[in-house]
Amino acid sequence: MRERTDHMSEPNGNGIPAARGRPAPRLLTVKAAWHLTPNMIRVTFAGPELASFPEGREGGNCKLMLPEPDESRESFAKRLSEGPAPVRRTYTVRHYRADAQELDIDFVAHGDNGPASRWASRAKPGDFLGLAGPSTPKMERFEADWYLVAADPSAVPVAAAALEAMPRDAQGIAVFEMTSAEDRQQIDAPEGIELHWLVQPDPYQPSSRQEELIRAMDWPEGRVQTCIAGESGVIRALRAFLHQEKHLPREDTYISGYWKIGLVEDEHQQLKRAEG
Repeated sequence: MRERTDHMSEPNGNGIPAARGRPAPRLLTVKAAWHLTPNMIRVTFAGPELASFPEGREGGNCKLMLPEPDESRESFAKRLSEGPAPVRRTYTVRHYRADAQELDIDFVAHGDNGPASRWASRAKPGDFLGLAGPSTPKMERFEADWYLVAADPSAVPVAAAALEAMPRDAQGIAVFEMTSAEDRQQIDAPEGIELHWLVQPDPYQPSSRQEELIRAMDWPEGRVQTCIAGESGVIRALRAFLHQEKHLPREDTYISGYWKIGLVEDEHQQLKRAEG
């Protein structure tokens, strides 16, 4: 957030002013946090700050703003409105229940290796963070004859949201590369989507397993749409295959690098901007 108050408008329901033309961040409160799987933490936020949260945004991204350890709610709220800006990380809306004013965000559990994972691993009822967004979902239209979905742990929420939003008669394949077999999740995918679960015990080692499976499958007839996200090296190879070899139109392929081995999010975002 900007420090200069001449660029601020009236505060929202959080008491946090918004930059002119930009919605104010929400100061959210943790209702519950638990391990959904051994390597995935789900945090549920609840409270009146979510009363105006837009529905139908599962799969959209949001910016989480993280308090410092032992920072008070009052101090953090002041920083949201006046600065200095908190650490920000990008996450995906997994579920929003408007009737209960509850929002679920899933975090990959990798201990203290990153500020968001560190926060989530310690999250308990009454804890808080800031949220800006959300964006619209990555897949909003389903017009294909066949769908290809692929994700590593960082992208399970966006992939799962896409599968759950698909028409119930959708056909296709979903490939999930997880840290352990116990990380398999229950996803309400259409019966015509064939789910594959691959195990990659060390996510910080380059993997070609998703690409190998996708290259080996029988390519379908008709229009194909994709929802693919994960580590940038994997994404680069899959993007080249889909665009250069299969000639899929770019408007039918959501495919995005969410992180890169050896880089933190800020460094990865700088690299993505530099690469165009």
